[in-house]
Amino acid sequence: MPVKPPVTDLPINVSESGFYRGFTKDVAITAKILVGALILWAIAFPDQAASVLGELNSLILAGFNYWYVYVMAFFVILCFALALWPTAGRLRLGHDDDRPEFSNFSWFSMMFGAGIGIGMLTFATAEPMYHFAKNPSTIMGLTEGSTAGNVRDAYIWSFTHWGLAAWASYAIVGLALGYFAYRRGLPLTIRSALTPLFGKALSGPLGHAIDVVAVVATVLGVSQTLGFGVEQFISGLTRIGVGDWLQSTAADGTKSSSTIGIIVALIVIMGASTLSALSGVGKGIKWLSNINMGLSFFVLIFFLIFGSTMFGLTTLFTGIWDYLVSIPGNILTVWAKDGTEVGDALAGWQGGWTIFYWAWWIAFAPFVGVFLARISKGRTIREYVLGALIIPAVMCFVWFALVGGTAIDLELTGEAKGAIVAAGQADQLFAMLAVILSENLAYAMSVIVVILLLTYLVTSADSAVLIINTINAAGDEGPKARPHILFWGAALAFVVGGLIVAGGLGAIQTAMVIGALPFSLVMVLMGISLMKAIYRDSQRLKHGLPTTHVDATSASE
Repeated sequence: MPVKPPVTDLPINVSESGFYRGFTKDVAITAKILVGALILWAIAFPDQAASVLGELNSLILAGFNYWYVYVMAFFVILCFALALWPTAGRLRLGHDDDRPEFSNFSWFSMMFGAGIGIGMLTFATAEPMYHFAKNPSTIMGLTEGSTAGNVRDAYIWSFTHWGLAAWASYAIVGLALGYFAYRRGLPLTIRSALTPLFGKALSGPLGHAIDVVAVVATVLGVSQTLGFGVEQFISGLTRIGVGDWLQSTAADGTKSSSTIGIIVALIVIMGASTLSALSGVGKGIKWLSNINMGLSFFVLIFFLIFGSTMFGLTTLFTGIWDYLVSIPGNILTVWAKDGTEVGDALAGWQGGWTIFYWAWWIAFAPFVGVFLARISKGRTIREYVLGALIIPAVMCFVWFALVGGTAIDLELTGEAKGAIVAAGQADQLFAMLAVILSENLAYAMSVIVVILLLTYLVTSADSAVLIINTINAAGDEGPKARPHILFWGAALAFVVGGLIVAGGLGAIQTAMVIGALPFSLVMVLMGISLMKAIYRDSQRLKHGLPTTHVDATSASE
């Protein structure tokens, strides 16, 4: 036989009875121990945890900055190569007669809500505003911060961080999992995507280790997202008059979320998300995703009508053009400390922004990837890649241009009088609403934004709980025992709360960058494995050999 048949059976031992019935104990218990240890460490020894995590983060940023940059470039190139490669592009994630389970609107809503919604609400205002004041061009003296001449550079970097690279990392994981789960009949879990490289060895300790790494990365990546969302949620609740007790004020006048505020917010968010997770993907998560997508469009239309419309639209089109032109350079640029003031400043900026984002997207990828695979069965690879890569990126660009552009324009014209710049990152969106609207209308819009934020938080959290349990259950997508859903819901809440108490959002950020590193290697191997599988399948087709799995029930009919 010219080409060996593909692996269509990957046995993974799961418990047949007891508390862990249906779960792979080696993965589930190990992951729980690691996450539990992190929670206890952060809560019991917050100062030590913050110090150790900070030192490890510095080492990774100094030693693996090239790795993160080149890995993300690899994902972008691979996605477009697979979409444009005729042999790959027309293949379905499933059998030839499979068709999508969800409509395009529901598919996009779930994908976008789980993948980026929370961060977008925080950063659509905050990131353009930050880069408007400082970015590599201002550091090198090419532009002047907080001036009209720095707007285009601000958007180059905002679009770079939230554009194709982010979604390429998600798309690769989802594509690999969907390919091997729906074409080969393998379990919907991370290890299955590496079968062309390691074969049946993935049934044992190697496969268990890969899935554990994915679970831990997911917990940390989702915790980073929830951390930003919790901060903004508390800021919004304060704006609409829930109570000043939600925040504490430092000696210098800066405000931050109080411990009791964090606890209350997490109870509300994780309680709602756990209830939604118990209902499954087709009910609670789909329903919430459609709601937050509808509210998102409402907020966008609001800014299109009442915001700085012409400034935002001009920024959108020039920003996309500038971003596309900048991709060949920016996607491969690495700034390392060289002892000079400018060189060290560029390296610090890239570590705090680009490398942080690349680690965040990688840590978030196992969660979003499994979720994308789960909702994308029946779509062709070309349809999947273009849908999962371009449409969400353009949606982010529109948000950043209309929302962030309004904030920049208000500051440039002096109408904001520094109110938006002076607000904290989590409060800038609400501060902008207070500038452009009357008090009553600003209150009403703030309530809508708080509701939208809550739906995004709940959607991301409940999806994450289901995905973690799917990985722990060797890819079983069926309903899981309630105690395990409750455990991971509580674990996410404690990781977010514990790390915020230990060192604020910075502690979550450092833990996430560390957790993303081992999974980045897994993702590279997934990309290589996928290319190998598609090439081998093209050879099988030439020889008239089957390339998809046929289950026993279909074969007997």
